[in-house]
Amino acid sequence: MATSSVLPLHLLSCARRASTSTSTAARASAAPAVAATTAQSLEESFGRKGLRFVADPAGGPLAAELSVRNGSSLHLRLGDGLVTSYRPKVYWKDDGCREVLHTVAGKGGVGLVLNDATSSSAQPSLVDGAEWAVRDADSDSYDAVQVELGCTIGKLDISYVVTLYSLSMATAVIVRNTGSKPVALTGAVLSHIKFDKRGGTAVEGLRGCPYCSYPPPAAAFSLLSPAEAMKREDPGWFGGAEELRQGVWTVEEDLYTTLKKKVSRVYAAPPEERKKRVYSTAPSKFTTIDQVVSADQPCYEIIKFFFIFSILNRTLL
Repeated sequence: MATSSVLPLHLLSCARRASTSTSTAARASAAPAVAATTAQSLEESFGRKGLRFVADPAGGPLAAELSVRNGSSLHLRLGDGLVTSYRPKVYWKDDGCREVLHTVAGKGGVGLVLNDATSSSAQPSLVDGAEWAVRDADSDSYDAVQVELGCTIGKLDISYVVTLYSLSMATAVIVRNTGSKPVALTGAVLSHIKFDKRGGTAVEGLRGCPYCSYPPPAAAFSLLSPAEAMKREDPGWFGGAEELRQGVWTVEEDLYTTLKKKVSRVYAAPPEERKKRVYSTAPSKFTTIDQVVSADQPCYEIIKFFFIFSILNRTLL
């Protein structure tokens, strides 16, 4: 079956390249372990302009390095699908690019969390420890590069697509249920973004969206546990209004959501709103703003993120 991405840059079908590699067998077996694959074999099967596969000299997981014409680059760790580096083009640096992701000892970055919603107890993410494999890749040679990873967990076939553009990066997730029973899942894409000044950081694009305080999902790559993220800070003398308690919904009124204080929120339609036939959903596109001090004057760095999360539930009769 031909495979295509949900993003504007379409992936090539593995079936169309079956004669040049062993991708047909890999496709049929729902993605073998990346650990059994070498950087050279990946380079032969999927390598192209703007995409190269490298091995970790220390013996760690293989990685994909994506780059586009203007110098923006992205580092994707294939073993767990974690984006550990994203360096977009900026105009105030001599080398033209700036790291915007925060990683510490292999944790942080941008990664996927997928949980079983039917479990009554706290469980690790379904994709923690999953063996991802490269399923496809594509590029337009200049301004966009895309890699699709895949894994199978029980009856769930999961595709995770990471795309690098000239001025942004994007991730997309597709989960297909190949079993006969329905499944209920919750998911998130956790982003650890590096900022120069905490007081000068903000998010644009959430105005008018309902939200409530809520702990982030637990993940093996997360830098903060859910309990640590929900721990309140002392607002100080001029700290502004205190963050609402968990479960209390309100609406974002500011054009720019400042991140001076530590907050952990979920932006979504409230439960009562979701019972209606028609309701507004939270935006999937937003912009983070960082006040950066340059040699001449303070300026603002704008980083755009675009996340798509899709769950396809197919019941076989």
